[in-house]
Amino acid sequence: MYIMVAGSIACGKTTLCQRLAALPRVYVKTQTAEIIGRTIDTPGEYMENRTLWNRLAVSAVDSALVLFLQDPVNRNFRFSPGQAAMFQVPVAGVITKIDLAGEDDIRYAEELLTLAGASPVFAVSSVSGEGMDRLSRYIHSLDHPACESAMPSKRKLH
Repeated sequence: MYIMVAGSIACGKTTLCQRLAALPRVYVKTQTAEIIGRTIDTPGEYMENRTLWNRLAVSAVDSALVLFLQDPVNRNFRFSPGQAAMFQVPVAGVITKIDLAGEDDIRYAEELLTLAGASPVFAVSSVSGEGMDRLSRYIHSLDHPACESAMPSKRKLH
């Protein structure tokens, strides 16, 4: 079982997946869903194009948790109100890039993720590591095989 990561283009999905798997940051455009450690990194196009939402649903089938990511610096919101209900597993929110955002931006991003049905919501910087301990503790608290220590690997799903 895995943790699926969803959000818009350039919101920090790949960087978060690499951080959770204790892998070095390598910037590559995600073209298709990929497994990085114990996470499923989905392309931002899956979220930005509503006709591709079915790919999010399929990618989440083997997931124990879904993470909705929101870049607080980019105020474009791609999630629909209550969208978390489309998944049969818990959906948590992650505000990324907090090292680049102001307090108002972070509060606004939290409101948007809450509106989408994500709970709880975490604020992190995958680059500096700020907030990652709290998110990691939450993931491990779910007591599920997907939430064990990351096993570094990277492979294409589709």
